[in-house]
Amino acid sequence: MAAKDDMRASIKLATVADLFSTEESRADQQREKVLDILLSEIRDFPDHPFKVKADEAMLEMADSVKQYGVLVPGLVRPKADGGYEMVAGHRRKKASELAGRETMPCIVRELDDDQATIIMVDSNLQRENIAPSEKAFAYKMKLEAMNRQGQRTDLTSRQLVGKLESADVIGRDVGESGRQIQRYVRLTELTPSILEMVDDKRIAFNPAVELSYLAEEEQKALYETMQSEDCTPSLAQAQRMKKLSQDGRLNVDVIFSILTEEKPNQKEKMTIRRERIDRFFPRDFTEKQKEDLIVQLLESWYKKRQREQER
Repeated sequence: MAAKDDMRASIKLATVADLFSTEESRADQQREKVLDILLSEIRDFPDHPFKVKADEAMLEMADSVKQYGVLVPGLVRPKADGGYEMVAGHRRKKASELAGRETMPCIVRELDDDQATIIMVDSNLQRENIAPSEKAFAYKMKLEAMNRQGQRTDLTSRQLVGKLESADVIGRDVGESGRQIQRYVRLTELTPSILEMVDDKRIAFNPAVELSYLAEEEQKALYETMQSEDCTPSLAQAQRMKKLSQDGRLNVDVIFSILTEEKPNQKEKMTIRRERIDRFFPRDFTEKQKEDLIVQLLESWYKKRQREQER
């Protein structure tokens, strides 16, 4: 008797709604929909590698959002503790905030951490003018996500064999070699101050990759020397510092001697310490005005000296 009661309890009777619902309506319930979600409920993706700046392009986007709204929905995933996490659409979210909007249209999709990471990286790599540091951390995040998945490369593709193959897959999608992807990832080993110099194009990409092999303290010493001597290493100098670091023979004095040596085809450069000449100029003088005045005074001195020699 007890067994029959348990069997009856386990039987789930169809509701009236289930009986009369169509296959189309049931499919519609499973289909992803665009929802207007409060911006306050959307958190940024953890360690998002792409900078969201309030620059001129962002202000133009904010004006567009203010006038027309967000035309392309963002992509979010629900969080277990409530709210949502932005996967694709960080710039649209920032533009919406600047435009004074409280909500943003988003597609809500269930994604695990690795799926979300891959989509986040891929959606942002379509942008123009991506800084080397952004590519570096983005490629690293995607590479780690793909390696954690272990069996899948792009959520639908063939078996993944190893780290180099993962880099090849990423490179194929962005028009780079797997080796070049790995070289970008090396930049994540640079200290923030040196990586900023790479983004600002004060240090070229190839020397930067070599410098990434220096220990953190060596990089700090290098940065201080570059600042004090107003110079950056060539590729050959960076390669020498990498080799000396690996041999345990790189220190502050060696870094200084390498950076201050005359490079091939480099003209001798004269520098004047700022504190020696600043006191002679008005405080509101620009660097260009100072340079022009120095050249003007030197020309006057040269002409006077020429006249004296002609007497």
